[in-house]
Amino acid sequence: MARKVSTHDPVERLRALCLRLPEAVERISHGEPCFFVRDKKQFVSVDNHHHGAEHLSFWCAAPPGAQEALIGENPGRFFRPPYVGHRGWLGVVLDDVDGRPPDWDEIDEIVRDAFRQVAPKSLAAQLDG
Repeated sequence: MARKVSTHDPVERLRALCLRLPEAVERISHGEPCFFVRDKKQFVSVDNHHHGAEHLSFWCAAPPGAQEALIGENPGRFFRPPYVGHRGWLGVVLDDVDGRPPDWDEIDEIVRDAFRQVAPKSLAAQLDG
């Protein structure tokens, strides 16, 4: 029986998006839920106020140029995360920003792009099939 996903809990919504991808698994890393392809390559990491961050967010692999473009477009929603930002990873705020909730269609697209960055080509191709 499938677990019901709360539409009010952003971590549960993010979890549902990640775990519906082919061979994606969740495990705790650095005290936070993280999502991996075949339990090997990480594509999303939850940041639940890690090291005193002001917001609930996630960090993810991103295609070349996406980090700069999205931060430039909306610096309140997107940021360069510590530790992995220099590798092009993107930070995405899950809290309301300026009274606006996150755009879950956009987050779905970002998560899928993150998966494509680390997944073997055969798995990534299943997203387009």
